[in-house]
Amino acid sequence: MGNGEKALEKLFRRGKDFLGVEYPILGGAMSWISEAGLVSAISNEGGFGVLAGGNMPVELLIEEIKKTFDLTDKPFGVNLITITPNFRKHLEYILKEEFPFIIFAGGLPPRDAITRVKQTSCKLICFAPNLNISKKLVKMGVDALIIEGHEAGGHIGPVSTSVLAEEILPAVKEVPIFVAGGIGSGISMVHYLLMGASGVQLGTRFAVAEESPAHPNFKEALIKASSKDAVPTAQFDPRVPVIPVRAIVNEGTRDFVTLQLGLVAQLEREAMTAKEAAEKLEEFWIGGLRKAAIEGDVERGSIMAGQSVGMVNRVMPVKEIIEELVEQGTKELERIIELVAEE
Repeated sequence: MGNGEKALEKLFRRGKDFLGVEYPILGGAMSWISEAGLVSAISNEGGFGVLAGGNMPVELLIEEIKKTFDLTDKPFGVNLITITPNFRKHLEYILKEEFPFIIFAGGLPPRDAITRVKQTSCKLICFAPNLNISKKLVKMGVDALIIEGHEAGGHIGPVSTSVLAEEILPAVKEVPIFVAGGIGSGISMVHYLLMGASGVQLGTRFAVAEESPAHPNFKEALIKASSKDAVPTAQFDPRVPVIPVRAIVNEGTRDFVTLQLGLVAQLEREAMTAKEAAEKLEEFWIGGLRKAAIEGDVERGSIMAGQSVGMVNRVMPVKEIIEELVEQGTKELERIIELVAEE
């Protein structure tokens, strides 16, 4: 084993031990895409697949979990979005089964939900958008954190991955932290590991994997796109709050603008409430992503992608994606070791 391989093994150790995997490389939970086939492929190749619970009916989530168990005997997680109507139903099933890994996304999780998870053998991973919430979640007993920057695809926060890493990694040592958002190569992976991360999470690259259920049109749109093509949505009126969504600009993006302006007009006429308007926006994105990713309508659907899309240039099997990340990471560490050893 070379120096680069030994160094990467050492940097991976905490994440590997926590997840029980060969490589602490997580597959991002992407609605309509992170289903049993892709999740099991990531886990079977040594990574950590994550099922996207979203707001699917609880019966469908149960079916996807069972399918995944049929396809892999390796560890994987289930991502539950705390702000969806079906969150409590999802959680009830997961807790009853004492599923090994639960990931909470969608804002600060309810305290009682964390308490209930901690009363079981389940390990809880939560998304943390800033340092204060990171510390709060650790005090509440979460087992690990994911920090995801503005460069990510889908719903995004306001702060870049690099700034979140600089802010949180040196200050929170109690639990493993996985970095996400804009990561497309083993080079960036290694530098976040050197900063103190226990692993990384990738979404966009796995969306274009051979095992991904995404429509060929969707994959081709990501392959053709450059990093600057993936842009966040704008908000036109604070009464209709928009959680920014990063996606490739197309007719669907312009449809969202039209919808938003229409909702503002309805609010002016008091024809709907702000809550109803927010729900309409979320319905648009859920339906829009399915239209693009599953049905292949890349003109009117939502082509959610992170800025790492510029590093996606072909469809690859999950095995090759993970091997490439590890090889790039090893070479980068060898370069660093040689550089600092020079007299």
